[in-house]
Amino acid sequence: MTCEDRKISVGLLTVSDRCFRQLTKDISGSCMRELVDGGSHLKAKVLVEECVPDELEAITTVLTNWCDSMKVNLIFTLGGTGFSPRDVTPEATKAVIEKEAPGLSLAMIKMSLEITPLAMLSRPVCGIRKKSLIVNLPGSPKAVKECFQIIAPSLQHAVDLITGSNDVAETHKRMQSSALPAIEHHHSCQNARPVDAGTVAFRPRHSTFPMISVEEAQHIVLNHCNVTAYEAIDYMSCVGRVLASDIFSRDPLPPFPASMKDGYAVIAADGLGVRQVIGASIAGSQLAEIKVHPGYCARISTGAPLPPGADSVIMVEETKLISATEDGQEELQIEIMAQVRRGQEIRATGCDIKEGDLVLERGTVLTPTDVGILATVGQTKVEVYALPIVAVLSTGNELQESKIDLQSGRIRDSNRPALLTFLKQQGFPTFDAGIAEDHPKALHQRITAAFEEADVLVSTGGVSMGEMDLLRHILVSRFNAVIHFGRVDMKPGKPTTFASCQYDGKTKLIFALPGNPVSAIVTCHLFVIPACKKMSDHEKHLPIRIKAELSNSTGLFHLDSRPEYHRVTLQWHSGKPVPSAISTGNQRSSRLQSMNRANGLAILPSKTPEILTIPNGTIVDVLVIDMF
Repeated sequence: MTCEDRKISVGLLTVSDRCFRQLTKDISGSCMRELVDGGSHLKAKVLVEECVPDELEAITTVLTNWCDSMKVNLIFTLGGTGFSPRDVTPEATKAVIEKEAPGLSLAMIKMSLEITPLAMLSRPVCGIRKKSLIVNLPGSPKAVKECFQIIAPSLQHAVDLITGSNDVAETHKRMQSSALPAIEHHHSCQNARPVDAGTVAFRPRHSTFPMISVEEAQHIVLNHCNVTAYEAIDYMSCVGRVLASDIFSRDPLPPFPASMKDGYAVIAADGLGVRQVIGASIAGSQLAEIKVHPGYCARISTGAPLPPGADSVIMVEETKLISATEDGQEELQIEIMAQVRRGQEIRATGCDIKEGDLVLERGTVLTPTDVGILATVGQTKVEVYALPIVAVLSTGNELQESKIDLQSGRIRDSNRPALLTFLKQQGFPTFDAGIAEDHPKALHQRITAAFEEADVLVSTGGVSMGEMDLLRHILVSRFNAVIHFGRVDMKPGKPTTFASCQYDGKTKLIFALPGNPVSAIVTCHLFVIPACKKMSDHEKHLPIRIKAELSNSTGLFHLDSRPEYHRVTLQWHSGKPVPSAISTGNQRSSRLQSMNRANGLAILPSKTPEILTIPNGTIVDVLVIDMF
């Protein structure tokens, strides 16, 4: 069993007086649990969690018990590492560890200092007791996430070393082989020497990135997405945006007792019989204009305020005209033909919405109906989560703009226009980063310009194994980016790369998508749009998944060694419990026509020695990518 297959046990110890006394929720503990469960480098399982106050004895007692009795492999403490008088977690950790691990502490502080100078006030201690590794993390969820991500790649190997695992040698071998592309040696050179990885003959022949599943890739992406700030916008521009604060009614609705029908405002106690008509209450009239006394009534229209003195409304259909003016313009007397109840056909003040009622909750994705509610309660400025700005960059010497005549050896850039308009259709603001030639200087300039304007960079091309595929190298060498994954087990889209970096004090996310047009669109659906939704605080990020029945003109679907995201058109038929997923034809990743009528991606399984094809009628999962 390799270290990839084996999970290590984790303990989470929150150190906080307020959390211990349940005065506040332990958000950092929840954040850490999600990171451990979804870490790409760390195959781990949270075995035990506890919260203690900022007291030396309480902390040391738990750490000692977890190390000595429970033999927890990896222990994270959360909080208590600052300068406050009660911050004693480092001292408690030093009291129980047998060896320090300063490299982990230095790595976290170095990374944190690139984000905020206040990181110099953090005092994390990391060390080993028996066969357990203890790591001090800060108390804020943001800092916990940042620190964990920087040390996560080393933790599995650290635990293997501490526990004496047989996987240590294997890990060393794998780490050395993964470094070969950077110092590749020509196999025929008698005097072997390091060579430039950018040299054509010595470029990597195999990707050094592990192949991960689409689900794992999506999990990694979403774990790196932070919700953006919020902004106040006009209510008429807020459809599709996510509320950043609760909305309360400023007035009751209706603001006065209002008639539900066209008829007469009466006094219920008067009962049946003839009434003198003294006037009318119509929508928009003032309440004090008329007053109803016993034996009298007033005409009233739907939505009009109930006149003072009246307590009920009777419909026109339940009355009879007795007398009117000669010209018929005014009614003088009517007869009540049906019994009347007090409060009949009246909407009481505030019966729909009371003053101060919560009408829309924070996190609501606003619809046109919600705009009507906002208008009703007089809230014309609303706070919503800001949208991430997405820059789109195409790379490749062969690309040219579409507006000019086609030049020899060139092709028109279709990826950038398609992705820019797709992102706009999804409601996200964009920045056109243009076309970059396959040259380090050109790539650096274009990426820098994109980072100046945008929160997210989406590029296409430059991430495969060609001699001009330089994008990953530029991101790491020029921008100190961390590449979180570089290969995904899918067709199309295998070279999809996701990275992040700090630029001008802000985190930038980078999606380096394949250059083939269909690959770019498919991976944008699966990774970029979910990330943008998470950053703008949408609760649901991933495409809707349904069951559908495969249909193909050939009767068979040929399977690939990778799971395939097959473009299909979903059609519903009466009497069938699931829709048909009809193939759009040739699925080459360069054939954009296979995408332009697709509203679904059918997930076909990988082939096996026993199963190379699946027939029409097979039920598969389909991702809905268009709402028709």
